[in-house]
Amino acid sequence: MQNLRASEHQKGIYYAVAAFLMWGLVPVYFKAVDDVPAFEVLAHRVVWSVVFLGLFLLLKGKLSELTTLRNSPKILLSLGLSALVISINWLVFIWAVSEQRIVETTLGYFINPLINIVFGFFIFSERLRFLQLIAVAIAAVAVLYQIILIGELPWVALTLATSFSIYSVLRKKIPIDSITGLLVETLWLFPMALVYMIWLSSQNNFVLLNGSTEVQVLLLAAGLVTSLPLIAFAAGARRLSLTMVGLLQYIGPSIAFLIAVFYYNEPMDQDRLITFVMIWIALAIFSVEGVLVQQRKKQDLITPKTEESTQG
Repeated sequence: MQNLRASEHQKGIYYAVAAFLMWGLVPVYFKAVDDVPAFEVLAHRVVWSVVFLGLFLLLKGKLSELTTLRNSPKILLSLGLSALVISINWLVFIWAVSEQRIVETTLGYFINPLINIVFGFFIFSERLRFLQLIAVAIAAVAVLYQIILIGELPWVALTLATSFSIYSVLRKKIPIDSITGLLVETLWLFPMALVYMIWLSSQNNFVLLNGSTEVQVLLLAAGLVTSLPLIAFAAGARRLSLTMVGLLQYIGPSIAFLIAVFYYNEPMDQDRLITFVMIWIALAIFSVEGVLVQQRKKQDLITPKTEESTQG
């Protein structure tokens, strides 16, 4: 039994690392289609995700689960709202990559766990532990530093972090698995995306028909780019603790950051680097605190059993 558990844990790490590696490399894909208008890229992401996820669930024999949602209008409406939020996140990300602002997108995903803590405090009345409070305070100072000294609000980073946190809160309350949920979300967006594509075609501005073969293939792959990391993540998350997933999630933005700075030569002056260093310190405190809390909980579970055994 213990060997089986260890094997599942190892599989979970492989799946999760694969997911975060793919998410880390996603900017390369969107950079390759940065001549395509952001709204068209978003439309392709929606339409081809519906096709790919529909086929995936059909092969898994789970497509019938969609029919049960007809009797759950509350879930369908909630997924409609989460679809709107994630579409904003996708659109801002696509636009930022095309505008050579990948570094700022990575800042958003580094900040995201700390925004989640704030949301947990205000929405779910979760108490902020001391080290969590320090981590959030350092992150807030980092953002203020960028606003005051650099003279600009990192709105791309804040929009990505906040929209993804709102999306996470919404999805946390919806009793549906992540893959089926994403299919329903993209189905909500599908009619608008399809109408937009038809309109572009009527204006002779549809890049899928007029672009190079390379760009056409890349646009058709938008569903794979969107869905494959999520499928790998779902497989990994089922096998791992939240603490382990939380530690591994920094792989994605770290890879994207390195690609942006060293491959695409995006600017990284001293002031921006200071902002990132402060965020990384905050994340280090947050991560260490999470591991310590998990270890304490495990110890609390073991201790009573040990005492009972001693008394017996």
